[in-house]
Amino acid sequence: MSQTFIDAIRRRRTQYALGREIPLSNDDTNALIREAVRQAPSSFNSQSSRVVILWGAQSVRFWEITKDALRKIVPADAFASTEEKIDSFAAGAGTVLFYEDQNVVKGLQEQFPLYADNFPVWSEHSTGMAQFAVWTALANAEIGASLQHYNPLPDEAAAAEWDLPAHWTLRAQMPFGAHAGDIGDKTFMDDAERFRIFG
Repeated sequence: MSQTFIDAIRRRRTQYALGREIPLSNDDTNALIREAVRQAPSSFNSQSSRVVILWGAQSVRFWEITKDALRKIVPADAFASTEEKIDSFAAGAGTVLFYEDQNVVKGLQEQFPLYADNFPVWSEHSTGMAQFAVWTALANAEIGASLQHYNPLPDEAAAAEWDLPAHWTLRAQMPFGAHAGDIGDKTFMDDAERFRIFG
């Protein structure tokens, strides 16, 4: 059995130490991200995932927006560590913002009322698979990344900043860039606690 895909997903790890100089051009990286999202599955082939790719100063701006939102809720004496973490995301080459189009979800609910309660759940599955696909694709291009969830704090300001549709709901943020530090080994729980096989 070929291990190519398993090897690919083994390379997907959280990288917090990011630099600006990545091994692909911006255009090639954009194409890689687009294709990863295109190929990610979605329920009823709904293709509900939407992606915003921010480069350079635009990416920094997103993390400034997020920092401003956090400053309002994080105690002042604890903000230094929060600021340091946010600045590490802004130090990368760019950020991918993952959205789900709620108009698609509502349309499917109207078209298939028997499954109406499931479509919001399946939308979450879709975005998760898109995120995983992009993260793995970046890792295989030797680009570091991590997955963040600061939504809904920056949502309104980000939508205004980049004139995004109101029916797009932010689900995750993926800062990416050059590997500027080591990645720790991933630990695993005991298989006996996680898997049950019959037959």
